[in-house]
Amino acid sequence: MDIPKANAKLSEIVGFYNHSPAFRRLSANSQRDYETNLNAVLDTVVEGKRLGDYRCSNIKVRHLTQAYEQWLNTGVRTANYRKAVLSSAWKHAMRHDVMIHNPVSLIQTVATKPRRVMWERDHVKTFLETAYSNFRWRSIGLIVHMAYDWGQRVGDMRVLKWDRLDLRGCQLDLTQSKRNAEVHLPISSGLCDMLRQQKEDFGFQDYVAPRVKPRAGAITPYDKAEISNLINEVLEEANLPLELTAMDLRRTAVTEMMEGGVDLANIMQVTGHKNIASVKPYMVNTLSGATKALAARGNDEEE
Repeated sequence: MDIPKANAKLSEIVGFYNHSPAFRRLSANSQRDYETNLNAVLDTVVEGKRLGDYRCSNIKVRHLTQAYEQWLNTGVRTANYRKAVLSSAWKHAMRHDVMIHNPVSLIQTVATKPRRVMWERDHVKTFLETAYSNFRWRSIGLIVHMAYDWGQRVGDMRVLKWDRLDLRGCQLDLTQSKRNAEVHLPISSGLCDMLRQQKEDFGFQDYVAPRVKPRAGAITPYDKAEISNLINEVLEEANLPLELTAMDLRRTAVTEMMEGGVDLANIMQVTGHKNIASVKPYMVNTLSGATKALAARGNDEEE
């Protein structure tokens, strides 16, 4: 794709980025997320005009600030993500000398509050019992089961394929979509039994936990919105707290490993993180963890 001119529209800058080697190096999931959010950026109306129709030379910080305020209506994380992907596209154009300044960097963002919600073990047990009791929720239960047991992202479980599993040796060999980290994990006996049963019913196609009913004549993975809606259905049916989300399962697994005395190096073998700082956002301070830590000091012993 030709390098845009200095007076190019923002839509041309985004198109230039979408056809770049940098964009192609992103995982397929990240590419879809970038495209979805960049399209939302372009369609944002600021001062009566689509942001995508503005000439980049005419885009001021006030325009982007007004757009950001609109994005906040969909949530702080989404607003910050849209700023980040727009900045990636803008910087790509800067590297080709299309622009000199980056007004995107001057948007004042709202800090996201770390989410600290965790599943209790009884929550997981009740959820799985409810999901597995109804064929409609069978694959949703399996996605939750795998994400919790292995401490993996729900997105990777959603599109997990049978060729990643060794059901004889009960082992998972996974290349994570976010950072292409490779993890090699054992499969617990209970989960392995469920996977063997799933294989009998759905082994004729590629995906481990697909939609239980065909869509347009094909068996395909659930999309993100479907998973969220179906999990809420199970939570409601099981009388579990509706604040629980599938994304909380990875945090729960990491925190439970910490409480169990697993060191960070071994936890990173499970999560696929390459540095300790990346693991810390998944950790939650709990009474159980603090109790074990203090007990290890021998505080209850008289001197």
